Amino acid sequence: MSARTQPADTPYRSGFACFVGRPNAGKSTLTNALVGQKVAITSNRPQTTRHTVRGIVHRPDAQLVLVDTPGLHKPRTLLGERLNDVVRTTWAEVDVIGFCLPADQKIGPGDTFIARELAGIKKTPKVAIVTKTDLADGQTLREQLLAVDKLGRDLGIEWAEIVPVSATAGDQVGLLADLLVPLLPEGPPLYPEGDLTDEPEQVMVAELIREAALEGVRDELPHSIAVVVEEMLPREGRPENRPLLDIHANLYIERPSQKGIVIGPKGARLKEVGMKSRTQIEALLGTPVFLDLHVKVAKDWQRDPKQLRKLGF
Repeated sequence: MSARTQPADTPYRSGFACFVGRPNAGKSTLTNALVGQKVAITSNRPQTTRHTVRGIVHRPDAQLVLVDTPGLHKPRTLLGERLNDVVRTTWAEVDVIGFCLPADQKIGPGDTFIARELAGIKKTPKVAIVTKTDLADGQTLREQLLAVDKLGRDLGIEWAEIVPVSATAGDQVGLLADLLVPLLPEGPPLYPEGDLTDEPEQVMVAELIREAALEGVRDELPHSIAVVVEEMLPREGRPENRPLLDIHANLYIERPSQKGIVIGPKGARLKEVGMKSRTQIEALLGTPVFLDLHVKVAKDWQRDPKQLRKLGF
């Protein structure tokens, strides 16, 4: 992101900003747009994000660390409860909170629920971010901006800023960074120059596989899919100029009946998941990859504490 022209004596700032909102409010897409590279998986399915993802924005005047959180929602499973706990823990640790509300959807009970919780966090500055402005006409956007302003006044939240953005179109993404930076504390960079995320590579690879698996599955399946990378090892005996990374990963679902949905007729769907995710993984790691995928059943894992621990939650 480009910074505005800064006076020579302007102090350097660094800190954490988290994006919160109900599921599918555009948080992950916005994180990727600000970082300038994909660090968080996206999907049109709600509740795609399952853990906090840090994306790092390097600027001449600041280092802005973005924490993309799962969408806060009414939990139906133990996994849902744990994801909500992750969100609330993150709120308590960041320097500024960005509340994402889609421009094309009226403020609903879910938004009001989150805003009420934010109202109880007194000291942390809050920025209202009206996302997906490319999906709303001018009149709809104006009405949403006024509704967001009213929501803050009704609940006693003083928005530091109200910013309309479109992450997919790139509209006002740079402006948002410019407005977040002054809300950060003064301090040196928190991460080395060039780092775009602190996510372990195995976690990012697992997330890219899950993103590919989420595309085109039936409505009831997305939340039942978890991915664990069991092994990532360079292929032995390969010449230096032709390396190959062997990745072995398991896709876990909750019921045997879901296995056929993920694998598809004659394995076609799983093969497609492998091809799509391999392309993304090779771009991420900068090396050719052999991807070995298997589908396994972990019965009712979203409700089972032991299974959740095994799958990293």
